[in-house]
Amino acid sequence: MKYSEFTKQIKSGTVDRVYLIDGAQDYLSDKIKRTFTELIPEEERAMNMSTYDMEETPLSNAVEDAVSMPFFGEKRLVMISHPYFLTATKKKSKIDHDLDELIEYLQHPQESTIMVIFAAYEKLDARKKITKQIKKLATVVSIGNPTENEAKAIIKSEVAKAGCGIDDAALEKLLELTSGNLTKMMNEIPKLTIYNQQSKRIDSESVAALVSKSMEQNVFDLVNTVLAKQPTKSLDIYHQLLLENDEPIRINAVLIQQFRLLIQVMILKQHGYSQGNIASSLKVHPYRVKLALQSIRKFSYDELKTAYLGLVNIEREMKSSARSPELLFELFVVNFMKKTA
Repeated sequence: MKYSEFTKQIKSGTVDRVYLIDGAQDYLSDKIKRTFTELIPEEERAMNMSTYDMEETPLSNAVEDAVSMPFFGEKRLVMISHPYFLTATKKKSKIDHDLDELIEYLQHPQESTIMVIFAAYEKLDARKKITKQIKKLATVVSIGNPTENEAKAIIKSEVAKAGCGIDDAALEKLLELTSGNLTKMMNEIPKLTIYNQQSKRIDSESVAALVSKSMEQNVFDLVNTVLAKQPTKSLDIYHQLLLENDEPIRINAVLIQQFRLLIQVMILKQHGYSQGNIASSLKVHPYRVKLALQSIRKFSYDELKTAYLGLVNIEREMKSSARSPELLFELFVVNFMKKTA
């Protein structure tokens, strides 16, 4: 279920026994933690509420707590964080997790316990038995990539709580500058509401003045200027990223990622995929797909492929030669212009 569906369920008084919160979205994750915490009376929380970090504590401790009856209360809340065993990541850890014990618990959960597993990862390993069992037996709340409309609704609600409103143009500008990252947008709200406390209205001018572009947005602009064959603008943006202390190899990696995304979106679009289906298939933020769809209208597959391969070559040279990363990027821009002239 989506976050909006989850909040409706909780407000209706329906609470399931086991939840999997799937997605790396700090703002929504924190909201969900507060929602569950509020289900336990404050005076009972010390005895009936526990959090277990799977990078530090054996899973059996959490399961043992979950099967225990609440102490002088009606409900026990057990929250589990960093369940890396649901991912393809291999961690060097001395902690031995008994995953079968968790599967057994999921099949017969304690009625008086609410177990919440926060999987704050970009992607879970769907091939693993434990992942399959949790997704089958738990209530899954997907928070990783809220849709643009969901993000806008959450922002408007938060702004309204601060006694303010926000113009549609300002909302679009905020989405643009943060690349649609909900957590980043929410972090900007206090600053924007304070700045506009007299007018009680957030406009696009104040958003432009107060919100800095994300690295992803700067890279998106850089991609478009390269493809549009604007070398001066391209180098200006690249130098600005360097001035902001972004590592050249990281900038190049994000550029490669962005061109790969454009190529993937172009191919899926040609096969009839909708924006939502593309985002779901590629496991990327819907707003990034929206921007990619706007970009690929202007450029050809050959141009995207040429740029992508050029950046892959830069990465290889960065790792194997002593040549200046800045010079390598300048040569890439020049070569791209020649090949696509």
